[in-house]
Amino acid sequence: MHQVIGVRFKKTGKIYYFSPGDLHIEKDDYVIVETARGTEFGKAVIGTKEVDEQDVVLPLKKVLRLATDKDKRTVEENKQEAEKAFDVCLKKINEHKLEMKLVDVEYTFDRSKVLFYFTADGRIDFRTLVKDLASVFRTRIELRQIGVRDEAKMLGGIGPCGRMLCCSTFLGDFEPVSIKMAKDQNLSLNPTKISGLCGRLMCCLKYENDEYEQAKKELPDLYKKLNTSYGRGKVVGLNMLERLVQVEIFESKQVVEFTLDELLEEGAIAAKTTK
Repeated sequence: MHQVIGVRFKKTGKIYYFSPGDLHIEKDDYVIVETARGTEFGKAVIGTKEVDEQDVVLPLKKVLRLATDKDKRTVEENKQEAEKAFDVCLKKINEHKLEMKLVDVEYTFDRSKVLFYFTADGRIDFRTLVKDLASVFRTRIELRQIGVRDEAKMLGGIGPCGRMLCCSTFLGDFEPVSIKMAKDQNLSLNPTKISGLCGRLMCCLKYENDEYEQAKKELPDLYKKLNTSYGRGKVVGLNMLERLVQVEIFESKQVVEFTLDELLEEGAIAAKTTK
């Protein structure tokens, strides 16, 4: 077992584990840690706890110290400098006529590196741009190409539901989303209906997907013929979440709604074994 704290460097960024050492660190404390990018300022979103060795990447980097008010001011100053760097980089991109869209700029806490995030349709040769930027900022420069989902996460916005984007408010990592999820939930396959601001399938299609998959295993298939207490009929509708089945009775042409339990009790369907 290893004693760790969970640190996040951005509001909805990934959580990284660090060793607190002899420091007493509680949830919501700000800390200074050593990372692969250099010294960084982060927030402890998980207080001190013990985790199995298999759940961490060893060796664990240590927390250097608790952050001070001076450190917090440094972070604010870095943000202001990053805004200026954004304008400079934008001007340089236009000068070099590069087909790339600058999304965000970020200074590391110790200002040992400036990171420029951008999107582009393909590969970009930005070697001359890096040289120009290095001559201006006189520090290490890193240009990082990101995807459209990452762009939406950084910039934020309001989704089709009228709420702030999930990725920019609480989603730490993106999970795979497929068109099959939309089909299983009987949603319109119109791209404008199931796509987010990023142009990709909406992340929220994943939220209820496990429940729909479980319901699909338990409920009879659409158009399956059944023997019910009202007579023989076929399945014409399914309410996946409430486990309701609409059956059209052949003789009366009446549509009768059954619960899954009722069909099981009547023996109209057999219980499916799920793993």
